[in-house]
Amino acid sequence: MESDPSRSVRTSRATGAVSGIVAAVAGLASAQLAAAAGRPEASPVTAVGGAVVDLTPVAVREWAIRLFGTSDKLVLGLGILAVLAAVAVGTGLLAVRHLPAAIAVTSGFGLVGALAALSRPEGSWQDALPSLVGALVSAGVLYLLVTAARRRRPAGAGASQGGAGAMDRRGFGRLVVAVLAASAGVGLGARRLGAHGSADATASRARFVLPRPTVPAPPVPAGADLRVPGLGPFLTPDADFYRVDTALVVPRVDADTWRLRIHGEGVTRPMTLDLRRLLARPVVEHDITLTCVSNEVGGPYAGNARWLGVRLGDLLREAGVRPPSEGGPADQLVARSVDGMTIGTPVETVMDGRAALLAVGMNGQPLPFAHGFPVRMVVPGLYGYVSACKWIAELRLTTFAAYDAYWVRRSWAQQATVKTQSRIDTPRPYADLAPGRVAVAGVAWAQHRGIARVQVRVDGGPWQEARLGAADGVDTWRQWVWPWEATPGQHTLEVRATDGTGAVQTGVRTGTVPDGATGWHAVDVRVRALP
Repeated sequence: MESDPSRSVRTSRATGAVSGIVAAVAGLASAQLAAAAGRPEASPVTAVGGAVVDLTPVAVREWAIRLFGTSDKLVLGLGILAVLAAVAVGTGLLAVRHLPAAIAVTSGFGLVGALAALSRPEGSWQDALPSLVGALVSAGVLYLLVTAARRRRPAGAGASQGGAGAMDRRGFGRLVVAVLAASAGVGLGARRLGAHGSADATASRARFVLPRPTVPAPPVPAGADLRVPGLGPFLTPDADFYRVDTALVVPRVDADTWRLRIHGEGVTRPMTLDLRRLLARPVVEHDITLTCVSNEVGGPYAGNARWLGVRLGDLLREAGVRPPSEGGPADQLVARSVDGMTIGTPVETVMDGRAALLAVGMNGQPLPFAHGFPVRMVVPGLYGYVSACKWIAELRLTTFAAYDAYWVRRSWAQQATVKTQSRIDTPRPYADLAPGRVAVAGVAWAQHRGIARVQVRVDGGPWQEARLGAADGVDTWRQWVWPWEATPGQHTLEVRATDGTGAVQTGVRTGTVPDGATGWHAVDVRVRALP
């Protein structure tokens, strides 16, 4: 029986595609094991993903946050894997025709991963090893599979499966299964090694008992939480608190080995503190609303929590730091995270008496890992990108003229005070409502200035006074509600707030870049006709 050339071509292509995918799986598993033995952040997918985040234009990144919300990192990771899968298939097809060229492509991708790892803020030559190991393994497996697929049976053997010289598909299949099984074992080993590395951090958090505050926060005032259906709680639960950062892998820091270094210009007494020494100082509790600068008008990236920690201003004074108003040489405090993120905060703001904290607790519990355990910064009145460093490891005093932090190098403003904002939480956009009384409710915030007034209007009509929930200081949001006698038809609801200084929220719409969005939040609804 004569062999079918077209069938042989199809078989060859299928073999090449399978070889490319299997080689990529083996390489990724090996790279993960190498990363787990060193730094998980150095794994190729994480390193490349971080580099993509670094290089992505601000407008594209903001679009991704609006489209995918807090799932943007998951989408990025899946996108990188999809690209790798496509490249793996292409490389496998190339290997069937020209194996040396395919090996070169595989090596090139390993080099890309290594360079991405080295480009990260905390990157070192050790971080390049996982990608290089992965490329080496992937190239070796690709060579093994393609050369095995090229072996042919002796003439006359297996004639029923394609005649003399037919490819030994069964032997190739057994080899593929063996490689995948070995890759699964390596992947499981990487997972266990990584789990072992994070187990110490998990155990340290489980052992950590929050200190009793020297200055506890007063109870949330009666009436601060209006308990309107559709309006979230006054204090945001940890699980619902927004998270916007660049960490594709959440750092899991062991509290027992954590250290904080304080140094730089104007620091006359440099410090290196562990958690026990940090918490030997007075511990205070304070309710603070945080807001992300990426929050669009009416967006969800604001949350209110009760924070426990040490006053940052007092700690800096202990280190000999003086604010610029007192002749200090440094006007910028650069906080560095364990993953290399840098955030620059005005020294004057941190030391002006507000409740700027190195926080260890959130809503009565140790910080969740996703929110910075064991220690993070919280500074009321500033957007998070200039104040809220998580997983903090270093505080360096410098000047804004001398150093641009991570986000400033990406077109955001050096300094950014939270702008007065208000939001309608209920009714939801495009809600279908029954006529009659409808509770229009939401939140408003102007951290460190407070909210004095909220007004609502319908269809561009006169502004109406909303009822405010009780104030819990000037650093938290305030809930509000306005009873609306809804009439049939299509309607637009708008809200604006007035802060504690008397300044009215502007209605001029601007985007988030470079220092936060402005404008009135509007919601379109439909009220059904009377029966």
